[in-house]
Amino acid sequence: MLTLFHAPQSRSGRIVWLLEEIGADYDIRYVDIFRAMTLTGVRDPANLHPDGKVPALLHDEALVTESAAIALYLTDLHPEASLGAAVGSPDRAAYVTWLSWTAGEMEPAFWGKISGTAETDPTAKARYDAAIARLLTALATGPYLMGDRFTAVDVMIASALAWGREYVPESALIDAYLDRALNRTANARAMAKDGVLPGAVQAA
Repeated sequence: MLTLFHAPQSRSGRIVWLLEEIGADYDIRYVDIFRAMTLTGVRDPANLHPDGKVPALLHDEALVTESAAIALYLTDLHPEASLGAAVGSPDRAAYVTWLSWTAGEMEPAFWGKISGTAETDPTAKARYDAAIARLLTALATGPYLMGDRFTAVDVMIASALAWGREYVPESALIDAYLDRALNRTANARAMAKDGVLPGAVQAA
């Protein structure tokens, strides 16, 4: 059994989306979290995440936390969904690189833009510009970040881009990409679980 500890309107929404894409049986445990941007919410004692955050995925008695790790775990667990890349496959290196880059480079770079640091710190600005350039380079040959195939990388990145669209430069490539990714039926099902209408944006 897969159990996802999830807070609506948070970054764990992308894992709900991924689970819907996979088509796996899963249970959602709705939990409260402290939200630093709004200073609302509290740590929920029912949440098994060691830091009181989301997402956290319980598979039988194994606990996996952090979005990139959960995405890798789920796509390895369900190779039949074709949303990842198997060990030894030609796409594996690019797949694990994109997942790690999303958490380790893109999200910190975007936070520099959102917080305003990229406007005053040349290093933060360079990091943000490099992240945008990497995305645009990949999308120029798309239609998805790993080419012709939609993967868990697109779930991770499209959800983040949608949430932070106002902090990303105007781009027909990005707009077209988001249309392709966000309008998938699995995403609509995931959003409906939180009472969000299709076309709205969940927090990343």
